[in-house]
Amino acid sequence: MAALYACTKCHQRFPFEALSQGQQLCKECRIAHPVVKCTYCRTEYQQESKTSTICKKCAQNVQLYGTPKPCQYCNIIAAFIGNKCQRCTNSEKKYGPPYSCEQCKQQCAFDRKDDRKKVDGKLLCWLCTLSYKRVLQKTKEQRKHLTSSSRASHQEKEQYSRLSSGSHYNR
Repeated sequence: MAALYACTKCHQRFPFEALSQGQQLCKECRIAHPVVKCTYCRTEYQQESKTSTICKKCAQNVQLYGTPKPCQYCNIIAAFIGNKCQRCTNSEKKYGPPYSCEQCKQQCAFDRKDDRKKVDGKLLCWLCTLSYKRVLQKTKEQRKHLTSSSRASHQEKEQYSRLSSGSHYNR
């Protein structure tokens, strides 16, 4: 008998394959609590109710500091204190002043001085990096699907040609 694993939301037990990667949610919980983007900071989070459009961290910040303003660097509406969002403030402290993003051309890309941190050699801001990686993942999945379907059709053609040639019959 196969081992069963608990969903992280409802705690019911399911086969491992039935749970989502990463969050380990069952199908019902994935539908009830979809992954959405926060209206303010643009990070993805598990939506707890249909009415919530901001993540827990931003909700706490709204209670403490009020509605945020656009960040002076990235223009994301997440500057709760001052005129920069937390992501840009931390990146500026760590990496220095921002550079122009090669994708969106805004002054919001931080050079980490490490070629491995760049996306395919490009200096991109956080939002453009997410977008770029999403496109790469989608392309990878499409190629995987295409190669598996073309491989299957190739195998079907081989089987058909063997059947039609009569090579499997005893003579």
